[in-house]
Amino acid sequence: MSSRIDGDKSGQVPSGVRRIFRGPRPESVPGLVGTAVAIVGLLDVAAGVFPRFQHSRLRAVAEVIPGSTRPMAAAVTICAGILLLLLAHALKRRKRRAWRAAVFLLPVGAAAQFVYRHSYIGVVIAVALLALLLRHQGEFKALPDPRSRWKALANVILMSAGSIGLGLVIVNAHPSKVVGRPGLYEQIAHVLYGLVGIEGPIAYSDGRDWIVGYSLGALGMLTALTTIYLAFRPEHPAARLTTDDETKLRELLAKHGARDSLGHFALRRDKAVVFSPSGKAAVTYRVVSGVMLASGDPIGDVEAWPGAIERFMAEAKAHSWTPAVMGCSETGGEVWTRETGLDALELGDEAIVDVKDFSLTGRAMRNVRQMVKRIERNGYTTKVRRVSELTEEELEQVRGAAEAWRGTDTERGFSMALGRVGDPDDGDCIIATAHRVEEGDTSPFGDLKAIQHFVPWGKDGMSLELMRRDRGADPGMNELLIVASLEAAPALGIEKVSLNFAMFRSALARGEKIGAGPVLRLWRNLLVFLSRWFQIESLYKFNAKFRPRWEPRFVVFRTTRDLPRIGFAAMQAEGFVTLALPRLFAARRRPKPVRTCAHTHLSAVPAQAEREVQAA
Repeated sequence: MSSRIDGDKSGQVPSGVRRIFRGPRPESVPGLVGTAVAIVGLLDVAAGVFPRFQHSRLRAVAEVIPGSTRPMAAAVTICAGILLLLLAHALKRRKRRAWRAAVFLLPVGAAAQFVYRHSYIGVVIAVALLALLLRHQGEFKALPDPRSRWKALANVILMSAGSIGLGLVIVNAHPSKVVGRPGLYEQIAHVLYGLVGIEGPIAYSDGRDWIVGYSLGALGMLTALTTIYLAFRPEHPAARLTTDDETKLRELLAKHGARDSLGHFALRRDKAVVFSPSGKAAVTYRVVSGVMLASGDPIGDVEAWPGAIERFMAEAKAHSWTPAVMGCSETGGEVWTRETGLDALELGDEAIVDVKDFSLTGRAMRNVRQMVKRIERNGYTTKVRRVSELTEEELEQVRGAAEAWRGTDTERGFSMALGRVGDPDDGDCIIATAHRVEEGDTSPFGDLKAIQHFVPWGKDGMSLELMRRDRGADPGMNELLIVASLEAAPALGIEKVSLNFAMFRSALARGEKIGAGPVLRLWRNLLVFLSRWFQIESLYKFNAKFRPRWEPRFVVFRTTRDLPRIGFAAMQAEGFVTLALPRLFAARRRPKPVRTCAHTHLSAVPAQAEREVQAA
């Protein structure tokens, strides 16, 4: 029997040889082609910019790569290289339009190779890549990303900066041919003149003037053409919650809102939503830098979650977005990983206070108790009410104070922020306010000194959404209002209150205990160091004042190499990283406050709405 088996094996073609004949796996083609095109682009740019490259071995390779034209056509080569670099990223993301552009450009490049240099090798390479793209065209089905004409403005700024930087390299790439010794001012002036097609102040010998001039002019033309294209192409705005979507989500929250303390934040109107086929569950998300970012658990019936998750993953695949979930519960993480094959990592813990167990008595609550009593003796009073109970005048005052006391140019928060206060549709939200009457107070907000806003968590819970205070108020406003809200909770039918999210809480707690190992202590020390900028430790200690129970929250991701990209997208969504116009061009919309404003949200972690921590 063994002899017959050996004989069968000897007649088979080795698997490695079969793989060569079959070609690469279909799923790897976009990455392979994108990498090849990126290398081609880099070689083209190098061939056009650096004269020494023309005599190197890589130059011999570049001579037969599709996309290059004549050796001396530096301008065309540089532009071709830049376009190929831009095209490479889109090919890796499986974009259909990038595939169409590549299918068009490769034959053009091959024809140019043959006409100008009679290069059969270049034609062979172009045909090979073209055949690979045509054979696996099904792998390039990703739809366009949401876009607006603001990208034209971003393009002209970034491309202009890149063109000036590359232009300085081009100007200085021929040091032995420069007439005289021009300074940096003359170099920059020569680049700026060259980008608009005007001869600059620097002169070259040996006919280098036209090479530099054409190269700079081509960069300027490329910047202008790409900007014009982006400005006049049809807009494809990002999806937003429609009135019908919001109505359906509110119906799901009315039935199943008690499952997740973050459920109400699904009603942010800058999110999009996908529903399960039955309509009994939904996942809300926002697309940031190519990451499809969901937050919290799916909304609705747990039995219908898989259907909503499947729609979410299908949408991500259709646009070649990176799927990710920030701040889901343990149950939500289990469903996400089971249904999608994604991985999960513990991100931190949510602080939840059970109202029936809360009390200011006891030694553990002494600091909070003393702080609250001191503030009350200073004349501060508190009110805790539903939004529907406030008059329109009071709501306008609260909105104005919340805007003026924000302390940052942009609103922060995503996964644990609603993004609005006092909306007529949010009448069941709760607002806690602190007041004190002062003689000679000219504040436009009257006696209002601090605000806390809570959103519903089912019928018997609420989640803290924002904290804002006047800088001129006494320290401890946050403690005062949290205590007031917990004491008023029974009258409002509230049994549980979700406070802040503490990132890496377990590492901080275990790392400070006796017997902690060296690795855990090192990790805790690093977190304490980072708290200088992100207040990680101070948020944990602030939450711990109220003796909460801790519920873990998780981040769900596809692969470990996606984590940096997801982290950056989360920081953008939360408002910690803002890719916007410089302050000179940005209009400040919030009113100028009379008092110095305090930053009332905590800049702690990208997975939560920022919460200010006012230490005792």
